[in-house]
Amino acid sequence: MEILSSSTAAVDKGLKKQVYQDTFRTPDYFWFAPVTMEFQGFHLVDGKYQEIQTTTDGRFWSQQLKLYLGVYEGKLRFFTTENQLILSSEDLAEQERLRAAQAEERAERAEQEIARLREVYVYRASI
Repeated sequence: MEILSSSTAAVDKGLKKQVYQDTFRTPDYFWFAPVTMEFQGFHLVDGKYQEIQTTTDGRFWSQQLKLYLGVYEGKLRFFTTENQLILSSEDLAEQERLRAAQAEERAERAEQEIARLREVYVYRASI
């Protein structure tokens, strides 16, 4: 996977692609330009890269990874064969942060309810 920029695109699409094909014999080669959203994939067939055709939703199948690569919210992401987005480490961290905040909120509500019940108990005991 190459992330293209205006300064590297020519080398990534030319020399590097050739090196990955002829020297490393890398089974799958992809490039993605986050600024222009250019996205292309190739698979090695009989020693030569052949373009991978996209799915109807613009994703490329990687035989090597057994995953789809696609653009989601402007970022290159992986998808399962069932078309499910694979969460990134940032996604997982955000989910954990939300879970922790929700647990803290539940604990605070429980403490408030316990305090309220104590007040009711103390009041009734004093009658």
